[in-house]
Amino acid sequence: MEENKLGIKSWAEEDRPREKMIEKGRHVLTEAELIAILIGSGSRDETAVELSKRILSSVGNNLNALGKLNINDLTRFKGIGEAKAVSVVAALELGRRRNETEIIKRNKITSSKDVFDILKPILIDLPFEEFWLLILNRANLVIKKEMISRGGVSGTVVDTKIIFKAAIENYASSIIICHNHPSGNLKPSEADIRITKNIKEAGKLMEIPLLDHLIVAENGFYSFADEGML
Repeated sequence: MEENKLGIKSWAEEDRPREKMIEKGRHVLTEAELIAILIGSGSRDETAVELSKRILSSVGNNLNALGKLNINDLTRFKGIGEAKAVSVVAALELGRRRNETEIIKRNKITSSKDVFDILKPILIDLPFEEFWLLILNRANLVIKKEMISRGGVSGTVVDTKIIFKAAIENYASSIIICHNHPSGNLKPSEADIRITKNIKEAGKLMEIPLLDHLIVAENGFYSFADEGML
């Protein structure tokens, strides 16, 4: 007789780890709930969370010991087939590799030259304009750099809403914008001045200040902050 499975959708709402993660974030889940998401379903005798607790209990609730279990070890538990065992082992292996991976060093912005050094390799030889955003945390470390738009030889369209959507999604404390002038002319255009003003004003409302706007060309860069244009 085929064993009845208790899928996550059939559980009481407060016992659904997937929904809990979506609503409250991954940090509130227990180790058993995280494993239950990987397993997906239990048996007619126990939920996936209960099964996960049983597996954890077998290794003294020690994640390092759990990580040493192989596929055969896991399939000895009733309710764990090969596919589920593979999912758990793969997830634990990813966690192990993450711990071995060196944390990416974030660039700290202390001057306009720091911004230029980050974006020069991207922008210097382009035959068209690109507009980039640097998202910074409270320590002025670059959280993320993101291209906002790409245009032609003489200009690119910039949407302020896209800039601040990216900033909010990445918990920005401040931002810096940058674009290139393929012509080599470092003088800001009227459009450059206008978009800088618009982004600066929007940043005040959003409490995400604009620290600088750089124009990059083959022969150097222009900083709105350095030139007193912010």
